[in-house]
Amino acid sequence: MIPGVIDINVDMGEGIGNEAELMPFISSCNIACGGHAGDADTMRNVINLAKKHRVKIGAHPSFPDKVNFGRIHMEMSCAALFKSVKGQVDDLMSILREEHGTLHHIKPHGALYNMAMVDEKVANVIIEVMKTIMLPIKLYVPYKSVIEKIAIAQNIPITYEAFADRNYNDDLTLVSRKEITASIHNEDYLFEHIFHMISKQKVKTITGKTVEIKAQTFCVHGDNPNAVNLIKNLEGRLKTHGIQIR
Repeated sequence: MIPGVIDINVDMGEGIGNEAELMPFISSCNIACGGHAGDADTMRNVINLAKKHRVKIGAHPSFPDKVNFGRIHMEMSCAALFKSVKGQVDDLMSILREEHGTLHHIKPHGALYNMAMVDEKVANVIIEVMKTIMLPIKLYVPYKSVIEKIAIAQNIPITYEAFADRNYNDDLTLVSRKEITASIHNEDYLFEHIFHMISKQKVKTITGKTVEIKAQTFCVHGDNPNAVNLIKNLEGRLKTHGIQIR
């Protein structure tokens, strides 16, 4: 059965500058909070745009590495990583309080997200950060991941996430950005990719296999050069199939 409503999330505050164009077409945003990108001004700007368009607000912490945009694994102690991730989330929450906004979720960025899929130590650090926040917020996680299992075991609310504009390997990891086939830029292919996940709960991998996947929120990367056109087209085509973005 095809759901009537889905969530589309986009990473924002990363220096691309297309937030105002994207906000009318999405339902969740993940705001960079200083680790890989972003500062107090960008966080405040995206928060106010999200409030204007009634878009759910999430924190998007990463390894503290602006030089590599948080896309390279950093060797850090668990204590140092906890301090960094907690600090990033706290910085966003502080501005949210000032702007009378509400934190809805946390979604790790880049290498931190990818490591949490497979590495128990990294996943546990993120779970420990979640435990410090005295709010009923959700953790965006990939299906069949290490962080999913730990979160469920420790009663952390989760939302399954899949990627609308990224290709998958057979083990549900994302195709490396080093590969030319990592990202999806074609509007028709992107729609077929996400509609298959929505309607069948399966994803066609880069090798042509069909693998089970679950998702309640779907990410389109804000730094995709064609992000605005992709999301506008996606919204219209989903509507023709009775699916609302909300």
